[in-house]
Amino acid sequence: MRSEASEGTALGADVCVVGGGPGGRALALALTRLGCDVVLLEKRDPARGGAPAFRGESVSPDGVRLLDGLGVWERLRKAAHRVDRLEIEDAGRRVLDVWFADFPYRYRHPVELAQPTLLAALAEPAGPLPGTCTVLEPATAVGLLVEGPAVTGVRASTPTGTVRVSAALTVGADGRYSAVRRLSGLAEHARQLPLERDVVWLKLPFPAEWDRRAYRVRIAGDSHGLFLPSTDGTVRVGLNIPKGGLRALRAGGLGQLHARIGRLAPEAAEAARDGLRSWSETALLDIFTTELPRWSAPGVVLIGDAAHTLSPVLGQGVNHALADAVTLAPLVAEALGRDRRAHGRALLEALQHFQRRREPDVGRSRALQLRQERMFTLTAPAATALRRTVYRALDASPALRRRVLAPAYFPGQRPVAPQQQQDAASEAAPV
Repeated sequence: MRSEASEGTALGADVCVVGGGPGGRALALALTRLGCDVVLLEKRDPARGGAPAFRGESVSPDGVRLLDGLGVWERLRKAAHRVDRLEIEDAGRRVLDVWFADFPYRYRHPVELAQPTLLAALAEPAGPLPGTCTVLEPATAVGLLVEGPAVTGVRASTPTGTVRVSAALTVGADGRYSAVRRLSGLAEHARQLPLERDVVWLKLPFPAEWDRRAYRVRIAGDSHGLFLPSTDGTVRVGLNIPKGGLRALRAGGLGQLHARIGRLAPEAAEAARDGLRSWSETALLDIFTTELPRWSAPGVVLIGDAAHTLSPVLGQGVNHALADAVTLAPLVAEALGRDRRAHGRALLEALQHFQRRREPDVGRSRALQLRQERMFTLTAPAATALRRTVYRALDASPALRRRVLAPAYFPGQRPVAPQQQQDAASEAAPV
């Protein structure tokens, strides 16, 4: 349910979740399914247009599995767009063509899913739940409540006044620039690694000759672009530029941007000239990764990008946020029950156990992303020839493809026999 706050409002809950993106909403749903009472704070105002246009839409096969486990996939299936393959072209030649149906898992296909649709499904469970979720939006966390060494809740600013939310656990699900991370002191030892590029995101009309069920990566020298089908019938384009290079790109005018798209994907050149008419139709994403030695402290924990910011390669952000939520919820629910006798020790142990369980998967995804980032930026002729050789070797070997791509797309699944495979996205809507 939603609630309006007045000046000095005080609320109480088992858990206060700061951030209403996929991770925060999934955690709130998972906790209420387990009987916990939750207050969720979301700073975006739904009356002012909701989520920005360039939020992550890619959900991996493992993300589909997690949504199915949360009981929302059947309501999302018709709104999702199934992706069948991943292709990479380098210097105008296809060097890798991966078909997801070839992998031996129960959930095999990634999907594209508009984030507002995903958030709505996570926010509206199909039936009554044993726990409750009170949503305040817009509401911005401006401080933490503290007793001794422990965080005991959040102080939030809303249009109608300040709200104090007391909770046994505060969760920072508030993204790559997390306020909870900063306010809790967990950011003090963060290691932020800026990568060598930023990404300019935009949308274009979908080229008529392209397969609408494919992810495309196009590489030309040290430039590359991601071309992803969107649920609104367009193609989302992510173009790499040198770190801090937006001003130089804009100085060349839109024609330079059109030309860059045309060099990478000649099929999209006309769509770029006709469909991209203003810089206001683009968005810049500053690319960096963040590693924290500790994701939690007494009474507070971070999930998703707040705990482990990743790059956009292979669309890992949404999936790791969902995995964090589904992993954390049962640990917290059990610990809250035990802490009536353990005086807070059980919750602290649960938060540490959560990090130990999730860190290996996050680390594997980060390592894969960083390898790909380095591959994309190679420029010397011998190095680019080696890159193409690596991709062709991957293309030729099913075992190698599984070894390299399974940690990104299927980290929570074990191989199954063909008769046990379930094409969970088989009815996902065409675009």
